[in-house]
Formats: sequence, C-alpha cells, structure tokens
Amino acid sequence: MGKINIDPQPLLLPLPAVLASCAHEDRRSIITLAWAGIVSSMPPRIGLGIRPQRFSYNLIAASGEFAVSLPDEKLMEAVHICGSKSGREIDKFKELGLTPIKGKEITSPIIGEAPVTLECKLDRIVEMEGSHHLFIGEIKNVIIEESILNEEGKIDPQKARIITFGGGNYWKWGSFLETRKP
Repeated sequence: MGKINIDPQPLLLPLPAVLASCAHEDRRSIITLAWAGIVSSMPPRIGLGIRPQRFSYNLIAASGEFAVSLPDEKLMEAVHICGSKSGREIDKFKELGLTPIKGKEITSPIIGEAPVTLECKLDRIVEMEGSHHLFIGEIKNVIIEESILNEEGKIDPQKARIITFGGGNYWKWGSFLETRKP
C-alpha cells in the first residue's frame, strides 16, 4: 500500500478521555479532555490542553490545583455531558449525580465514581499560540480502586475498562464503546 500526505492534525491515537475536576471559591466544575498526557516521571507531571474560553480554565488557574480522573464505561454519560455542557450554566456534579469526595492533597472535589484519580497541583500554564494552553500539574497523590489492580499492583485493563478517544469516537481498551456528538 502506498502512503499519502495529509494536512497536519492531532493524530496521536488513542488518547485518554479524562475528566478534570476543579473548584475555586464557591464554583466547581468538571471538564472532559482528550488532550492529556504524562509529561514527566520525576516528579510525576501531567499536561492538559485547555482552551482559555472554557469555564474550568479560570477555576484551575485561580485555585492552582485540579484532579484528573480516568473514567470507565459506567461514566460514559458524564464524559459526554462534561464535554458538551458548560459549568457556567450547570453544576455537573449535581446534574450527573456524581459524588464529590475530598482528596488527600487538594481541595478541589474528586469524582467518587471514577476508578482512578490523580490529585494535581498546578506547576505552570504554558500559553501557546493557537487553540489551547498547556496546564502542567504535579501529581501529588493517586486514588485507585483496588478491584482494578492485578496481582502486581498495576492497573489491569480488562478490569479497569478505561475510556479512550480517537477519530471522534470513544473506545474502551481493546474494543469500540460508542460515538457521541455534542
């Protein structure tokens, strides 16, 4: 088969579909992001691409912290709603019946139903030209459901059923899950 050239696109696949929860003063929100990835291991840091127009952008910038949850297929509706509705208009925790729990290292609410959550302190915001700015957070604590761990204490993809994103569709590790459009 031959290869062709196409216009530049974000084609790193698959991507995690994460739920980032945040709060500042009396406002809280959850945003669905696919532009997320580990950027350092020592200390552990995560990078999130967030548009400046998003409600969560200002909450994270003002509070200096956030939680990144890896949703499983049970949270598919939350992934869809948190990516298509603004926290300016609704409290997504209430709207979706999600349980906000207290973390160990941050005051932003953590999604109780998520199987894996990374508690993060904002290290810096890199203002990039274009659509998104890069939020870099140091991972201060990890909360994980024991039931998704294997005998070595690592996440078992078969048990975790974490959602990924690619080509405009949502997937779980190893098989197609569903397509959602805002």
